[in-house]
Amino acid sequence: MTDGKESLSELEALSRQAADAIIEHERVRLISHNDADGLSAAGIMCNALYRKGILFHTTIVSQFDHSTVELIKKTPQDAVILCDMGSGQVELTSEIENAIIIDHHKPTGEIQHVHFNPHLLGIDGSSELCASCGAYLVARQMGDNADLAGLAIVGATGDKQHMAGYNKFILDEAVRINAVTVKKGLRMGDDPIEEQLEYSLDPYLDITGDKDKIREFVENTGIKGPLNGLSEEKLQKFASLIALKLAKQESLSAINSLIGDVFILNNEVIPNIYDFVNVLNSCGSSDNAGIGLAVCMRDTSRVNEALTIAREHQRTIILNIKKAQAQVKTEQNLRYVHLEDSKSSGAIAGTMTRYLYPDKPFVTLNEVEDRIKVSARGTRKLVSAGLDLAAAMREASASVGGMGGGHDVASGASIPRGTAAKFIETVDSIIGRQLKGKEQ
Repeated sequence: MTDGKESLSELEALSRQAADAIIEHERVRLISHNDADGLSAAGIMCNALYRKGILFHTTIVSQFDHSTVELIKKTPQDAVILCDMGSGQVELTSEIENAIIIDHHKPTGEIQHVHFNPHLLGIDGSSELCASCGAYLVARQMGDNADLAGLAIVGATGDKQHMAGYNKFILDEAVRINAVTVKKGLRMGDDPIEEQLEYSLDPYLDITGDKDKIREFVENTGIKGPLNGLSEEKLQKFASLIALKLAKQESLSAINSLIGDVFILNNEVIPNIYDFVNVLNSCGSSDNAGIGLAVCMRDTSRVNEALTIAREHQRTIILNIKKAQAQVKTEQNLRYVHLEDSKSSGAIAGTMTRYLYPDKPFVTLNEVEDRIKVSARGTRKLVSAGLDLAAAMREASASVGGMGGGHDVASGASIPRGTAAKFIETVDSIIGRQLKGKEQ
């Protein structure tokens, strides 16, 4: 890999190529993923396109598949921008004319289109540069868009990436221009503690979602109200109590990520970055992506609605997690749960892996209409032991007539109904080979 300065220069050249390709057109179609990173990336591009006077039509999708390609073909534009998707689906992108890809998933073939991806320069897109950070680098080349740096950090936080590598470069720039302020604290939202514990997934505790247990906790500790209103003494006490609960759950990695640098978004309509991430994930997963995009475009009139959607959506996820816990099945190399028409299977898999079962990857199978949507999550510790969920999802889904891919630590797939048992058997075998191969 090249040194930092040379890689930055190459990244900027790559982003300039994408920007030049975009501004050639008077109207474009923008397609992006429905999670916080995908919506942040779309929000950055929407702002940049609007400021440039380029007409755009934005669609947010849960996954990039044949139906997305058909959607694009039905409403042709001068060009199509794909954010947070496309690099791992060469067979699909080859069907699209004038595509411009801004992605951070590992490419799986030769892309013929204009293509921004950190992996092309030997930079790990799963940890050092997310899609929204890539979109920000492209937007910087389209005009005076440095004020959008906070949205890039929202995407990186949503994808649980560390502020290292080129994410750190963007964070430093955001701080320098006062788009973001960094302080030490608890990485949680701004609502009162009682409400945080009722609907927040980070952290997920033994009292999460249980009003009676939360009330007892608050009464016993004497700690209540918004986090940002607590004295330093009470904040430290609260952090210690949460850390103790996480230790009892053996969620040791989550303790380290709970306390640290907190990012305040000075240019955005929701200043708390964790509230912003929750809003985008919730709006994207509940067919309210337009409201998430409106918040990214700084529409103050939609903030209260967006926050309400986030709270209700997270309460629903917590109920689904509690139900799913009773249905978890264990294989030799993974755990999984088979659900039907459940919202946010990715959030369920992520919470299970992060807070309840960190020793093995977790797979959520969700039957929706004629397909089974799969979400798989691991930990950085498992990845360092050889886990590559992107490869596992891609191979296992193909073996049953589906499609899959993503990152080594977080991935997904879409498979036909009736293939779940064969799919799980294959994934379990692949992960077993990965982890055993690393040991050797």
